[in-house]
Amino acid sequence: MDQTGVAAETPKSPWGSVALAAPACSLADVMSEQLARQLDEESNAFPTLTDPAADLLLSDDVSDTTSDLMLAQMLQMQFDREFDDQLRREEKKFNGDSKVSISFENYRMVHPYEDSDSSEDEVDWQDTRHDPYRADKPQTTPRKGFTGKGKNITTKHDEVTCGRKNTARMDNFAPEVHVGDGLGMDLKLSNQVYNSLKQHCYSEQRRSARLHEKKEHSTAEQAVDPRTRLLMYKMVNAGVLEKINGCISTGKESVVFHADGGSLEEQPVPDEVVLKVFKTTLNEFKNRDRYIKDDYRFKERFSKLNPRKVIRLWAEKEMHNLARMKKAEIPCPEVVLLKKHILVLSFIGKDHVPAPKLKDVTLGSEDMKNAFYQVLHMMQLMYQECNLVHADLSEYNMLWHEGKVWLIDVSQSVEPTHPHGLEFLFRDCRNVATFFQKRGVSEAMSVYELFNAVTGLNIPVGEEEEAEFISEIVALEKRNEDHVQKRGKKTFPVSSEDGDPPLKPDADD
Repeated sequence: MDQTGVAAETPKSPWGSVALAAPACSLADVMSEQLARQLDEESNAFPTLTDPAADLLLSDDVSDTTSDLMLAQMLQMQFDREFDDQLRREEKKFNGDSKVSISFENYRMVHPYEDSDSSEDEVDWQDTRHDPYRADKPQTTPRKGFTGKGKNITTKHDEVTCGRKNTARMDNFAPEVHVGDGLGMDLKLSNQVYNSLKQHCYSEQRRSARLHEKKEHSTAEQAVDPRTRLLMYKMVNAGVLEKINGCISTGKESVVFHADGGSLEEQPVPDEVVLKVFKTTLNEFKNRDRYIKDDYRFKERFSKLNPRKVIRLWAEKEMHNLARMKKAEIPCPEVVLLKKHILVLSFIGKDHVPAPKLKDVTLGSEDMKNAFYQVLHMMQLMYQECNLVHADLSEYNMLWHEGKVWLIDVSQSVEPTHPHGLEFLFRDCRNVATFFQKRGVSEAMSVYELFNAVTGLNIPVGEEEEAEFISEIVALEKRNEDHVQKRGKKTFPVSSEDGDPPLKPDADD
């Protein structure tokens, strides 16, 4: 069959007429320059996408679909255009009415093309490399110290140049200093202004560092500074405490936490205990010195300690006072452990519920009368047997538990021979008498009668009652002080009278 017969039997292509197959040729014809030139001309007849003649593909008037390559290029171009249209709709839907828009430009197949309807408004100027509002960087002065010649010379001391340099240097300030960005503004700061700002930033940094250090090394409102937390964790790890449950109360001198007791070698630990953490800040209780510096038991040690280590002495003072009261069988917390400024005491209450303060409890007339006589008896025992004055006795420091009044917070308690001991006792008597008289206890004594009943001094009360009474008290205190000084330095027998603490205080760091 000849070549014409083969062409006649070939089915017609739906894409148009099919070019006849090239006739077979010899190797000499393939290597000829004429054939190479012919093939080159045929290849140049099909424009590429990167060629300017490719615009022909974008027109709708193309009717020559005889070439598969041309058809594939047209289909690919149409697919890319549809993909970009879909991408633009997704971008518009995603951004909506938001002032901050996100561009999908990098995901487009053909970008940009001539019929794109995207405008410059769709691209934020912040995404461009060139920022039209960015201030020019100050030009650096060469090493010779000046630029220009003759009348146009500019030295490194030029006011405009220095001002721009100072503005640029503000970026080196600490991150917490908000200097702004100076958008589109040619700012110039004089040396005086820049130096003032720089000095202010340094001062603020030092101040912030001091405040941070003070916060880390002092007991905060909830008394859980790092050192205190470490001491509490050590108690739990040692098995003295099972767990620490939470804060019960917060006062001017300490914070009280509730905890579950564990075990201790020297003595059993109650099931429920409290951790009295003395605050290491002296801001709220500034007159601590008044209660301890004139106490002969701690006078020698107090003078050699700094203010922070006095807090440990304050905790030790309460431990000794509670030991005296416990020996006299006065209802009060029992000391379990002393660790620096943390005092572990027995819990007055039941099932994690602390006993109410006397000011918060509602009692009948008979119970209130019994409470008054209990308080009177405890004050007499403290003064006569314990040789102590509470010095802060009020309805806030007395608890009502199991039908009895319990005394707490005796860290400030002093002996009657203290230079202000009788004054503190008179103040306690005034608080107690006022409270029970307001609660309607007819048997409640006056402040003068209560003072004499506790001390047994029987100071007479004249017409000008309080003034004469106070003067007599001051005179007694003066005589006591002179008597103590004549006897010489008095030592405080810790081991014989108060007993050693369950755990000896740590050596001062």
